Amino acid sequence: MAIGYDGARRLFKLDTTNTTYMIALSPEGYVGHVYYGRRIYGEGDTRLLRMEEEPYTPSVNEGEKASFMDFFPMEYPTGGVSDYRESCLEVRASSGGPGCELLYADHKIYKGKKKLAGLPASFGTEDETETLDLYCEDGVLGLKVILSYAVFEKENVIARSVRAENSGGETLRLEKVYSACIDMDNEDYEMLTLCGSWARERHIQTRSLAYGKQSVASAKGESSHQQHPFMALVSPGCTQEQGEAYAMHFVYSGNFLAQTELTQFDAVRMVMGISPEGFCWVLRPGEVFQAPEVILTYSDRGLGQMTRSYHDFYRNHLIRSPYRDRKRPILINNWEATYFAFDTEKLLEIARVAGSAGIEMFVMDDGWFGKRNEPKGSLGDWVVNEEKLKGGLSCLVEQINALGMDFGIWFEPEMISPDSDLYRAHPDWAIRLPGRTPVQSRNQYVLDLSRPDVREYVYESVAAILRSANITYVKWDMNRQLSDLGSAWLAADSQGELSHRFVLGLYELQEKLVTEFPDLLLENCSSGGGRFDPGMLYYSPQIWCSDDTDAIERLVIQEGTALVYPLSAIGAHVSACPNHMLKRSTPFETRGHVALAGTFGYELDVTKLDHEELAMIPVQVELYHKYNDLIRSGDYYRIASYRENHSHDCWAVAAKDGSEVLLTWVQVFARPNVHSRRVRLQGFDPKSRYRLEGTGQIYSGEMLLYGGFLMENLQGDYQSRLLHFVRV
Repeated sequence: MAIGYDGARRLFKLDTTNTTYMIALSPEGYVGHVYYGRRIYGEGDTRLLRMEEEPYTPSVNEGEKASFMDFFPMEYPTGGVSDYRESCLEVRASSGGPGCELLYADHKIYKGKKKLAGLPASFGTEDETETLDLYCEDGVLGLKVILSYAVFEKENVIARSVRAENSGGETLRLEKVYSACIDMDNEDYEMLTLCGSWARERHIQTRSLAYGKQSVASAKGESSHQQHPFMALVSPGCTQEQGEAYAMHFVYSGNFLAQTELTQFDAVRMVMGISPEGFCWVLRPGEVFQAPEVILTYSDRGLGQMTRSYHDFYRNHLIRSPYRDRKRPILINNWEATYFAFDTEKLLEIARVAGSAGIEMFVMDDGWFGKRNEPKGSLGDWVVNEEKLKGGLSCLVEQINALGMDFGIWFEPEMISPDSDLYRAHPDWAIRLPGRTPVQSRNQYVLDLSRPDVREYVYESVAAILRSANITYVKWDMNRQLSDLGSAWLAADSQGELSHRFVLGLYELQEKLVTEFPDLLLENCSSGGGRFDPGMLYYSPQIWCSDDTDAIERLVIQEGTALVYPLSAIGAHVSACPNHMLKRSTPFETRGHVALAGTFGYELDVTKLDHEELAMIPVQVELYHKYNDLIRSGDYYRIASYRENHSHDCWAVAAKDGSEVLLTWVQVFARPNVHSRRVRLQGFDPKSRYRLEGTGQIYSGEMLLYGGFLMENLQGDYQSRLLHFVRV
């Protein structure tokens, strides 16, 4: 059993293959966090709660209840009851008073895992997972709160979520509902997060903890380019192979907060959930609020083990697409090739050359609908522009298919242009504050997806296009954040629900899409990587990583992304040089090697390539087909980081049975007067011997792991190598 309950100690013990998580109850019924860390095979112990120390529990020393509440390691702390640290739940009664106090009422342990209504969530069979539901109550408010813990033994993951039920007689206002909390003693932990901006998303950042609160968050209506809904506390000097990591990852695509608080007693409280900024949910009698889930994992073998736990978990228990376990078609997108300036013949010209080189899918990006010849209008008017596409969309698709290529298309369904027929007919469909001029960004507004009529229009607009032709791929884009949050549809006392209802509306649309079109390859995007999060991964097996396609910039972006996401989820393309954004020129071979650590495709005008570069596309296509099964399903090892050493980058993907390892080496800057560089590799079976493909040289796994491999000094900057080791 993964979950056990010791009734005498009132202690719950949750075990995975390598970890243990323990929860215990105080005499009064407060739910306390006992332990999370390395697997403990024996029985649990409640002494870590310090209930036998002053100020003691309220049943022993009622006069110091406030002191007790302010130090006790709460499993799910609430506000307004003398715990002055960050709370996870803030409730205001209709009488106006704040405060909530949860006490244990009951529990249930069962095989499998329930779905979360309206939300993306992990899944597992009764053989793969076991769940603990802790039922807590506030008898004054008539509020029930269910804390759920789904244990995935094999992946060393615990998925946590929270459900609030109003079983009383008065309306409640939920002003904060987080999804997870861990209270534990500080051991000089450092806080690791992923930060950045447009075109430089998910850079790894580590900082020391200081007394008080340290957080990352988004209030942009999406998980955002700037911060990411991930946080880890790591031991000092934690590396890829050594040290501890306690990690949280939020399965949500909207506003979030991830925070660590270092308290007066040198304890840390780590919380994650929907951002409380601007959030307020009206919970009427009989209603339920389901919070999104947080994915927890612990590693005592460095960041590498944390990474591989997340990769396995998302591949096995979050991605649902039929493409999860098979190769994705190699696509070419026309955006950086043509931008808005294209017609049928130009698209066919690109497709003919691309198809003859082995590229398998053509994707038509922005500019095919309405009067969309620049980024200033027509969003919402999803009608094919037949001045550009002579004969219509179905005619173009048929011609692409005749070349032996699949066809994909771009949408931005959540947006509306001020200059559009849709806005002229329905200005109230845009999110805006009453009496104020709505704020534009990228010359567009955001549709109010909290409205059922808007969701119906959006869905039918997309679905009608997909029904009209043989379209097998959709790129779903979102190119601006939410602002001036006001809905003409929501009641005045429910305006604080808009941001969350928008995300729920988005999930409803994508669930409907993949249900009607189950074989569709859906790729989410938000002006690059602005909504690259586990919530989106539930609907699309791949997400566009960043609008920055420069191979050297992508080293840092893809390193941070691969810290928590499998390579198969990372949208990566070979683009033209000089790069459209940075004007940097890198070898075509290097661009291909970097893009192989992702979904792999092309973003350029192949008709303008010189003979040498064009001839390399079939070579890269062959590499993709040769290695993608390994890249998609193997174990990922980060060996060297250009972000840290400012010189070179290196990663490996190893088959789970140890039969092969693919090593990628990128020499960013060449060095004068040096010998080869000794690199300790990872992913090899120390008891096996390996042949380096193409050389005939044989290496022992233990020498590669412990002695190292001599990497030659390549000639020139931005050079790369693929090394394939096969067990003999």
